[in-house]
Amino acid sequence: MRSGHRLGRRFGWFWGAYGAGALGTWLAFGSFELIAVRVLHAGPAEVAVLASVGAAVGAAVAVPLGPWVEFRRKRPVLIAMDLVRFAALLTIPAAFALGVLTFLQLLLVSVVVAAADIAFRAASGAYLKTLVPAEDLLVAGARLESTAWTTTIVGPPLGGAAIGLLGPVATVVADGVSYLLSALGIRATGGHEPGPGRRETARMRAPDLLDGWRYVLADPTLRPLFFNTALFNGLVMAAQPLLAVLMLGRLGFTPWQYGLAFAAPSIGGLLGSRLARPLVTRFGQHRVLVASGALRAIWPLGLAFLGPGTGGLALVTGVELGLIFCCGVFNPVSSTCRLERTANDRVARVLTAWAVTTKASTALLTALWGVLGALLGPRTAIALAGVLLLATPLLLPRRAAAPGTAEAETAPAPGRA
Repeated sequence: MRSGHRLGRRFGWFWGAYGAGALGTWLAFGSFELIAVRVLHAGPAEVAVLASVGAAVGAAVAVPLGPWVEFRRKRPVLIAMDLVRFAALLTIPAAFALGVLTFLQLLLVSVVVAAADIAFRAASGAYLKTLVPAEDLLVAGARLESTAWTTTIVGPPLGGAAIGLLGPVATVVADGVSYLLSALGIRATGGHEPGPGRRETARMRAPDLLDGWRYVLADPTLRPLFFNTALFNGLVMAAQPLLAVLMLGRLGFTPWQYGLAFAAPSIGGLLGSRLARPLVTRFGQHRVLVASGALRAIWPLGLAFLGPGTGGLALVTGVELGLIFCCGVFNPVSSTCRLERTANDRVARVLTAWAVTTKASTALLTALWGVLGALLGPRTAIALAGVLLLATPLLLPRRAAAPGTAEAETAPAPGRA
């Protein structure tokens, strides 16, 4: 790797744009649900629909965006997706100011933002490969991961303060503006971006829509990693609403204690992301991937033993700290492995397939665990999710395979990293 790991001015602008968008997202954490409850007086069922259906429909809408992104230069796509999110989000404070805000509008905006998020992630992964050399992908990924965890720590408390001072839509405005700043930062990266390998046909074909999934399933390393990620993320997120019910309801924790229990452990993610590159340098990518992926699965079961008072708060904070630390190591290593194993002219479709599947599985499992929580009780449902998570390491890649070993159904693609 290059001395000092200076990744250049173009990556610096991209990193700044990423940080602006991430901070806006965490400033507005839970803002749609808060607006639904406090402004529109929505009930639990409507809030559940907003949290799950919006993401699921957004994922479905994003399916054709993978091929669309693949066959275009990525920087204009990134800017366009930022501007789409900016415009969509600012309709909410505008409607609120005019007194015409509705639940349907919140739902439609959540769908648009979810679809644009997936397209942006797909394009950003492909664009990152043009900004830094292959040997620096892990360094770049670790920096982005550190930024994500830093904004996770500072965003929600600042957002809560902003809502208290400025009203319920203040953080939505901040989130929208953050995407405008992100668009300006990406525009400032400048430089020459290689054109797509071929132009998109006028009519989108079914094979194009499914190509990302076919590519992943044909690769001996990406395939298990794909299933592991979808199942792990889905089970962890499915337990979160039940944990909120348990902590804020039966166990009597206050909202600030609940927020602290999840904000403070994000320091572990920051530390883990900083350690990812040194660990890979010493032990190798595959060992770190498997070890951190296995270790992150052992923590959530501890939440089933959560009790009231200081001891309970210490338990959930400790569990989340361990979980987030392991995720902080795993995520940049996993992202680097995924980019290294994906041909340059398949990156957008692979990342779209990955994000669509993850969002859809999370929405499905969240809905299912809501039913299980009602039938079995939140503690039992949380314990069931924890037990199933213990099996997810079985889906991790069992051996390191060199890039290019996949027997893909599609024609061999040039430019594999």
